[in-house]
Amino acid sequence: MSAPGPILVICTANICRSPMAAALLQHALRAQPEPLRSLKVISASVAGGRGDTVSANSVTAMKKVGLDISGHRSQAVTDELVKNALLVLGMTESHRMALEAAIEPTPRHIYLFREFMPPPAGREIGDPFGGPLKLYESARDEMVEAIPSLLEFIKTRVAK
Repeated sequence: MSAPGPILVICTANICRSPMAAALLQHALRAQPEPLRSLKVISASVAGGRGDTVSANSVTAMKKVGLDISGHRSQAVTDELVKNALLVLGMTESHRMALEAAIEPTPRHIYLFREFMPPPAGREIGDPFGGPLKLYESARDEMVEAIPSLLEFIKTRVAK
């Protein structure tokens, strides 16, 4: 059996939320048994450019939890990235809708990063771009909070 494709995390510009979420999820997966440990997590934008540096506040927020994303460079999402992904995780419903509208046939493996949390947890992670560090830290903490339920869902998608 071939290895599953990567987990693709998307946001608007791939310079704030998705690089943070990808790093946090990759870190969590490394602590899991195989085959989860070997999954790769990548990120991309639905509306950004290519090669842009990650926001300084995203770097700082992640350094505070021991992860370095300073070398990240943005990339735009492509049909191929989506089609090859084990699953795609957006930050907001608008990200999901943008991909569903742009890609034929409509992908059925697009979810929200916080979609698997029990109610009353909010499902979307707001964009901290241009805001103070506390806003980035809040977005990071919302991602961290979602990881246990997300790992449980990923386990159902990966053959043992």
